[in-house]
Amino acid sequence: MKRFLIPLALFVVLVGFLAVGLNRDPREVPSPLVNKPAPAFTLEQLADPTKKFSPADLKGQVWMFNVWASWCVSCRQEHPLLVEFARARVAPLIGLDYKDTRTDGLRMLTMSGNPYDFSVFDADGRVGIDYGVYGVPETYVIDKAGVIRYKHIGPLTAQALEKTILPLINELKKS
Repeated sequence: MKRFLIPLALFVVLVGFLAVGLNRDPREVPSPLVNKPAPAFTLEQLADPTKKFSPADLKGQVWMFNVWASWCVSCRQEHPLLVEFARARVAPLIGLDYKDTRTDGLRMLTMSGNPYDFSVFDADGRVGIDYGVYGVPETYVIDKAGVIRYKHIGPLTAQALEKTILPLINELKKS
């Protein structure tokens, strides 16, 4: 009888782990970078390769960093929301054109409207790797000290902006 209890107990534990895992939101993948300094980099701007950008350029400001690509269908889904966010001028919005071609990235922004203060060009995806990008789109909120305070995986939603991101930006601006 005892020899059946051990496999039964292991089965119950396994079912428990599966139940917990299946009830989690896959967009809420914890990021080891939240509450840590944003990785440093220097990249060319998408529209003007003679201009460079580094996160250190925005020290003292709260800003959003949005990873996108012209080939990304979900990026097109969130794009109107970013355009609306940019019109409100809540915080600087910097784009990272990830694993794309400069021509395709510029074409998308020309056709769909450009919500970004500017975008930087990450053709080989190295900066995306440093930021722990799982896939595009992803959005980060970075505080005045250059620390990542929030990471949103997947396309932004109006609810995420209203209930999480905008209140966080406003709170960070106060400190």
